[in-house]
Amino acid sequence: MYPALAVAHALLETAPEVELTWIGTLDGMEGELIRREGLPFIGIPGGGVHGVAVRYAVRNGWDLARAVFVARKHLRRERPVAILTTGGYVSGPVALAARWESIPVVVFVPDIEPARSIKTIARFAARVCVTVPDSLSYFARDKGVVTGYPLGRRITGWTKAKGLATLGLDGETPVLLIFGGSRGARSINRAVLGSIEALAELAQVIHVAGTLDWAEVEAARAELPALVRERYVAYPYLHQEMGAALAAADLVVSRSGAGVLGEFPYFGLPAVLVPYPYAWRYQRVNAGWLADRGAAVIIEDAALTAELLPTVTGLLTDETRRAAMSSAASGLARANAAYEVARQVLAFEHEPAQATG
Repeated sequence: MYPALAVAHALLETAPEVELTWIGTLDGMEGELIRREGLPFIGIPGGGVHGVAVRYAVRNGWDLARAVFVARKHLRRERPVAILTTGGYVSGPVALAARWESIPVVVFVPDIEPARSIKTIARFAARVCVTVPDSLSYFARDKGVVTGYPLGRRITGWTKAKGLATLGLDGETPVLLIFGGSRGARSINRAVLGSIEALAELAQVIHVAGTLDWAEVEAARAELPALVRERYVAYPYLHQEMGAALAAADLVVSRSGAGVLGEFPYFGLPAVLVPYPYAWRYQRVNAGWLADRGAAVIIEDAALTAELLPTVTGLLTDETRRAAMSSAASGLARANAAYEVARQVLAFEHEPAQATG
């Protein structure tokens, strides 16, 4: 959602006359967040069919089939000059409907290795925008263009000084940021709680625990000594302030979803990456790409309990190595990615366009 939102803002800034409509999942928090951004939102049915129970796969498959016709109805009414999709449940139905209506489709590929749905859509897309050059090999040569990972104002609007001040952190002690996504990562959360007193001796710790384990994390923090609590700040989720946390951090521990390819390089942020072991290999490929370029180190999920503390300790106490990782990360940044993707969309004329998350 966030890369598409970043491009939407870039489109409006670059070509104020553009009219945007967001097509997204009917259920969930997407609609609320998009309307909060001031964009018209159309919800259509959809859900995952891979890696879910059979009864849910059948239901979701039926919803996705219906979504094609629902999307086609909206496209006929709106008549957009182009569709931008970044993947997700509704991307297939919307892209198929666009093809039937002869509307150009622009695809943005967040991860280095594209998901199955994106590979399918890309076959009839007019343009495929990719985060890193390594992704070009998955697509027809005449379609692919390297743009970088689009970052919105929730990320780019922050400096280190502003981030520290917003989160109430001092500028003298290193800042360790730990997160695992909006719902969280249980293995990371529990490894952190098992080592938090030692971690808090080394750094000010920002722990974005996610909603799934928030009650457990909150209760554990309440039992910590007062001096530890002063250096350990936990949140269930950060929205606009996530950029503040990234800007303030000197080191980050996280999963390796697609966002790490854009957000960490933007801030020159050294990373300890823990690929999610049950999500095909997308996260592993992302993590390996950063690690191979000296911007990150990898810990396997199963080894977190044993390796988290020594790995973080080694990096926080070795400023030279951290500086080298930071320089390597900064060298991978593409700060204007959102505008590059917007330019690809605007190539299909400055007329109403639609973005799908």
